[in-house]
Amino acid sequence: MEAMVAAVERELGPVAILVNNAGIARVQKIEEISEEDWNELIAVNLTSCFLATQAVLPGMRARRWGRIVNVSSVAAQAGSIVGPHYAASKAGMLGLTRGYARLLAKEGITVNAIAPALIETDMVTANPNARVDLIPVGRFGTVEETADVAVMLAGNGYITGQTINVNGGWYMS
Repeated sequence: MEAMVAAVERELGPVAILVNNAGIARVQKIEEISEEDWNELIAVNLTSCFLATQAVLPGMRARRWGRIVNVSSVAAQAGSIVGPHYAASKAGMLGLTRGYARLLAKEGITVNAIAPALIETDMVTANPNARVDLIPVGRFGTVEETADVAVMLAGNGYITGQTINVNGGWYMS
């Protein structure tokens, strides 16, 4: 991960904003989830977030400025139509978000999360359990609606440790 960050910084300059948006989901019944399935979801959805954040932190700390946005899921708060392994991986991101936010705020680095619900992507349209009737506003969200929230969080230095729900009313906190 450090090599990737170094390559990005050589090409584009210092990383000031990190959006952790890696994610996979496999619809599985509880009894079908193997240890391998568990480990893969944790690695992609949670460990990658940790490793990418750790890789950009030295530069952000040196500049005393940074914005980290973790893309979690409504599944972290309301359970998952995909499976408990997915919900656990995305809930772990919320713990990382709050933990980093508390420790890094005094260094000029904010850390927040976005918790989208069903966003119209290939991953969602391939999920037979993804139904519009689950969402009170009556439609899937768009990638742009989620991206708008990431841009807002990247531009705000006073919001930190928060989870912004982008879910059409599926989960209200």
